[in-house]
Amino acid sequence: MEGVLADGQYFGEQTLLQPDAIWEFTAKAATVCTVLSLPKQAFQQVADQSPDLTAHLQGIRERKSRPQDQHGEAEVAVAAGHDGEPDLPGTFVAYETSPREYELSVAQTVLRVHTRVADLYNQPMDQIEQQLRLTIEALRERQESELLNNREFGLLNNAEPAQHVHTRDGAPSPDDLDELLSVVWKDPSFFLAHPRAIAAFGRECNKRGIYPASVDVGGHQVPAWRGVPLFPCSKIPVAEGQTSKILLMRTGEDNQGVIGLRQTGIPDEYEPGLNVRFMNISEKGIMSYLVSTYYSAAILVPDAIGVLENAELGQVAD
Repeated sequence: MEGVLADGQYFGEQTLLQPDAIWEFTAKAATVCTVLSLPKQAFQQVADQSPDLTAHLQGIRERKSRPQDQHGEAEVAVAAGHDGEPDLPGTFVAYETSPREYELSVAQTVLRVHTRVADLYNQPMDQIEQQLRLTIEALRERQESELLNNREFGLLNNAEPAQHVHTRDGAPSPDDLDELLSVVWKDPSFFLAHPRAIAAFGRECNKRGIYPASVDVGGHQVPAWRGVPLFPCSKIPVAEGQTSKILLMRTGEDNQGVIGLRQTGIPDEYEPGLNVRFMNISEKGIMSYLVSTYYSAAILVPDAIGVLENAELGQVAD
């Protein structure tokens, strides 16, 4: 078996790029599924009517014709193990001439506090500060959800198809997390999973008599697998209450991993990337503050993140 495809993945694209391409495998449906097929003649008719699509396909053909390594990146020619003075290979490290640009997203709300509250009830606690604290916590929660689920820059929607793996038997098992580690094998930072997915993984470990060790993170003991911490995140969606996803990522710009983007030094900055701006006092004596946070995320290289798909949460160990 070459592999398993699911959830919007595709195959056969090589026949669109190479007119004389020969099928090297066949596909068989292992479960009931909905499939969208595109006959080659129909695709060619559409391409002939669109100069932009034709030019795009030609650009892909040219990139595919260049030497590539196993990751699909431009191959760097290197000589090794030679003696004497042979001619060394020349090379050129290709780069993206038109890289993707990320626009910062924003989450905002207006905090309203009556002047009477600020005047009379600011002891022993500053009411405006406490209101701001709770408001900022809500904005940060929304920011966390957007960083994972936003269609433009969310991590779940921007991981490369080759970085998606599927569970072997439904429930997330030690084998599945090992498979995830195989696609993010360079300095993985942490797993990210819904609390119910962590519980399902724990049941699979108990079923096999495996007891994963914990690691110390900031003075707290956190469950881990192969020494990589497993953090809970309730913002990862649970489909129909039955299945979820588990992420593994490498973080940091120096590690060519996943990084967060924000703008610092903005006017009226209250926290990095977040500002609080006084708006006005209404005729009813209500003060208004505009609270805004700006954020985005970027995956610097494809193998910085991996996603385990269709982790079933409801199975109980025998």
